Amino acid sequence: MTAGPATADGAASGTSSPFADFDRASWARLGAHIPLPLTAEELARARSLGDEVDLDEVRHVYLPLSRLLTMHVEEGDRLYRAYRTFLGSTDRRTPFVIGVAGSVSVGKSTTARLLELLLARWPQHPRVELVTTDGFLLPNAELERRGLMARKGFPESYDRRALLRFVSEVKAGQPVVTAPVYSHLIYDIEPGERADVHRPDILLLEGLNVLQPAPPGGTALAVSDFIDFSVYVDAAAEDIRRWYVHRFLRLRETAFRHPDSYFRRYAALDEAEAVQRAEGIWDTINGPNLRDNIEPTRGRATLVLRKGPDHTVSGIRLRKV
Repeated sequence: MTAGPATADGAASGTSSPFADFDRASWARLGAHIPLPLTAEELARARSLGDEVDLDEVRHVYLPLSRLLTMHVEEGDRLYRAYRTFLGSTDRRTPFVIGVAGSVSVGKSTTARLLELLLARWPQHPRVELVTTDGFLLPNAELERRGLMARKGFPESYDRRALLRFVSEVKAGQPVVTAPVYSHLIYDIEPGERADVHRPDILLLEGLNVLQPAPPGGTALAVSDFIDFSVYVDAAAEDIRRWYVHRFLRLRETAFRHPDSYFRRYAALDEAEAVQRAEGIWDTINGPNLRDNIEPTRGRATLVLRKGPDHTVSGIRLRKV
């Protein structure tokens, strides 16, 4: 565990800070004796395009994190049993909700999928489900009507009431709760498709804005109020911008060439044109959204995974209990 100078959130690590800061080696020691229940093939399927996480990083970073999360779930079980006895209740325990937040291209989707795999393989064998908030984006036709297509991914581009209702119903213990499904191929909500959540032990909720507080003058509740533990995947903005451009170039050679792709028009761009287009999208949409909406929620996270320029996790900040 490190201590001393101020960190990115302006708080000094050590006894005067509400956070504990770990370098990668210190964090990895927390999982040194835990067997790795993941194969290279499973990791390859979980890994997002452009995110080069390997088995060593899973062992050093994500395995200790999965153990920490399991401890929180187990403590929640004990508290639930105490409540049930105290209140004379027979209600079942509601799902433990883990929020995973961060910028476009920072690797939060890979983080969420890895945690989904690892958490389900602890000896308790909890039922784990993953939902992304992309499904709660307003349909493109509605975004066009409101003049918000250029702000897709900003808080106002989501059906916030529907997302809040979804998480509220999950935490209310509803047997089945449904969510819309988003297609990255057509860049829109998939018509007629729904994902059912069947009261899992753990629900992972992944998205850009899951740690947003309630908007001023709006509802008294926000999605973040129903999250039991939150992970923010962090990196320097200039590194994320570079990763975004690199991913755009790789998509130009793969997914963008699909005949149904919303971005098919970009497949014909030469490399210089593609770089210019990707940088333009970042500088006008993703970068401002990170600066104005996503990054300000970092301090609300229970745990921050800090990535270095090579996309690997170099440090971890954990809120003290």
